[in-house]
Amino acid sequence: MLLSTRLKPGVNETVNSQTEVVLCPAVNSQNSHMNSRIRPTFLRLNLNHLLILLLVCSASVPGQTPRSAQDYNNRGLERQGKGDLDGAIEDYTKAITMRGPGIVMAAAYNNRANALTSKNDLDGAIADYGKAIEIQPNNFEHYYNRGVVKLSKNDLDGAIADFSKAVELEPLVSPAFVNRGNAKRAKGDIAGAISDYSSAILAQPRYAEAYYNRGAALQSQHQLDAAMKDYTEAIDLQPMFADAYANRGGARQEAGNLVGAIADYDKAIELKPDDAGAYYARATAKQAKGDFNGAIVDYSKTIQLDPSSANSFANRAVVEAELGKNAEALKDFEKAFQLDPSLRSVHKHYIEKKLHRPSP
Repeated sequence: MLLSTRLKPGVNETVNSQTEVVLCPAVNSQNSHMNSRIRPTFLRLNLNHLLILLLVCSASVPGQTPRSAQDYNNRGLERQGKGDLDGAIEDYTKAITMRGPGIVMAAAYNNRANALTSKNDLDGAIADYGKAIEIQPNNFEHYYNRGVVKLSKNDLDGAIADFSKAVELEPLVSPAFVNRGNAKRAKGDIAGAISDYSSAILAQPRYAEAYYNRGAALQSQHQLDAAMKDYTEAIDLQPMFADAYANRGGARQEAGNLVGAIADYDKAIELKPDDAGAYYARATAKQAKGDFNGAIVDYSKTIQLDPSSANSFANRAVVEAELGKNAEALKDFEKAFQLDPSLRSVHKHYIEKKLHRPSP
């Protein structure tokens, strides 16, 4: 989520704002004993969800034509909040061309950048955040927002630099620590990521996303007990946190607790019934547990939600072969290899030994 600035009448400095987490990694599905895929945690950005902050009274009156740059900025926020991105951008541009006070100009550039981000014009957004920073070089929000967009473009070093500047200017901005941790984790700096997540927790002890992300980093290092503890803390703080249940299920599965893993996947699916990753993860746990019919049901649901999931076809083929459904298995292997030719070598020996025929 991005930070927006609404201006008070006659005030030439920004109002204190709160921040929210921008990104949550997705599900970590662990491998079963039958060639299941391990899905690494990745960064999931919701760039279409704008957090409107600083809800103070506006200088503009609804229904009247704005008269000042400040009025246009605030009407832009109102339009943006209603989903009228083009109208909002038009208003922010008008505010910029009117050349108001620096605080108004910086706010208009920042808010236009937010709207451009929602329209997926990331380069335009980065340029506007840069203009806001030129005007207000000590405003952490502009660096934070630009870091979010750079992270979405996979400019990890640029994102880390911007988040570092944000926490230098405002040391208690927990989301900046979390996002910098995510960038470091994407670069393979797990120790640095864990340190940043811990800093976020220190600044905001009831921050569910910080525990969740630290749990994912710990899980990637096979520190399963510590990871499960962090996932549980995230769930306690945010009981509807579907991904935390799914990741705790992955950690439990990796630790050999298949019953506990399936229970967590059940809850994740209950909370997010369209998450293909959760069905895939539960299928691998059922497959490892020997519940082949249940695994087929879940692999089939995964394929329904994500028809490009080659591993789901391959794993369903393995289970079908175990049940003696050789024709169905060969058909699924063929589809899996069409989607991902590298799987052919993975399953070649199994097909020849189990199905007594060459790989399709």
